[in-house]
Amino acid sequence: MINYCENRKKIFDLLENRSIVILHSGYDQHKSADSNRKFEINRNFYYLTGINQKDVKLVLVKIEEKMLSWLFIDEIDEVMAKWVGRTLTKEEAKEISGVDEVYYNSQFDSLVSSLYQPTRHFAYEADKVYLDLEIKKLPLYNSFGLDYAKYLKKNYPSVCVKNIYQSIVEARMQKSEGEIEEILKSIDTTKNAIYNVMKHHNELSNESIATAYHDFTLICESKPNSFENIIASGKNATILHYDSNNSDIEENSLLLMDVGCYTNWYSSDISRTFPVSGKFTEKQKEVYEIVLDTNKKCIEYAKDGVSWKDINDYAKSLLASGLKKMGLIKEDNELIKYYFHSIGHSLGLDVHDPSIYSKGLVEGMVITIEPGLYIEELGIGIRIEDNIVITKDKAIVLSKDIIKEVEDIENFMK
Repeated sequence: MINYCENRKKIFDLLENRSIVILHSGYDQHKSADSNRKFEINRNFYYLTGINQKDVKLVLVKIEEKMLSWLFIDEIDEVMAKWVGRTLTKEEAKEISGVDEVYYNSQFDSLVSSLYQPTRHFAYEADKVYLDLEIKKLPLYNSFGLDYAKYLKKNYPSVCVKNIYQSIVEARMQKSEGEIEEILKSIDTTKNAIYNVMKHHNELSNESIATAYHDFTLICESKPNSFENIIASGKNATILHYDSNNSDIEENSLLLMDVGCYTNWYSSDISRTFPVSGKFTEKQKEVYEIVLDTNKKCIEYAKDGVSWKDINDYAKSLLASGLKKMGLIKEDNELIKYYFHSIGHSLGLDVHDPSIYSKGLVEGMVITIEPGLYIEELGIGIRIEDNIVITKDKAIVLSKDIIKEVEDIENFMK
């Protein structure tokens, strides 16, 4: 179970005196005509509250010896409840998040503004406000934090606005036992989904059929996809982020599945590659074993204190050595033709969980290890991706129960 009070304490410990933090859960995003996209919670907000509801605000107050946490939610609208469902009550929001007090959004301006400009009715005074000021280079990009920073600058120029984004990202890097439990649940569902496709390999005349068998499992287990499925056969598997998933599958092709799901917003991200016929050809097996060897050796290499550059360079040296033995390349620098991505990334509330690259691998991080080779002229694309926990010594492989040895795959598909 995730302790959101403990998550907030990590942030409280970083705050200066006479500070407040204001975070927002996010709004609906317009899709088309009168419809909206399915709501996605702001992950930094969720990390500190466990609340999955739009237009909710979290306020953390650190003044002198006081450390207070407040939520602001919408009052229940009985008409909207009939159309889209009932929102959280104050009691429910408090139970989930463990905050000190829950108020309504209509009270936000008056209560929070009294912190910048104390009245005789309020005992606290803040001169620093921390906001999530994440910036994305996207057309029309905006956020509650960016808007509220402008509001403060205009109406309370003496208040110092600071960015809390990087501090929350750093806190999120090291996962608690409760967070790892949620990731494990996602991995287990992903295993079931991959196995469901493998069990029906004789029926896979098109990638869309494989996608249907995969998604059927997720639907049955009430788990949403954490990213667009990559279910690619033959040459399609040499395209890193191929997601059309609708081509006919040729005889003796490999099928690459890069898939994942959410459990309470904690993600899995697993890749497995298998022969649709049930048996690898000699050439497919030769390439597969290079990738598998790199996958296993990089997992052994990954530990606290290793830099991302070091593990990436190690992966490239292993892949290049294998391709040179095959005769596909002569020099290491030719590897770029067949391998053009990094060995992995941080994993958590986001599939590509934000982390501080310069810190490298840190004890408690959950990361992916995902070497691949993409040989278009042979129609072979292979990626083998596992999810691991970084420790001081040997990494813990969370996805160890999803088979990846050639013999195990071929036996399973019999």
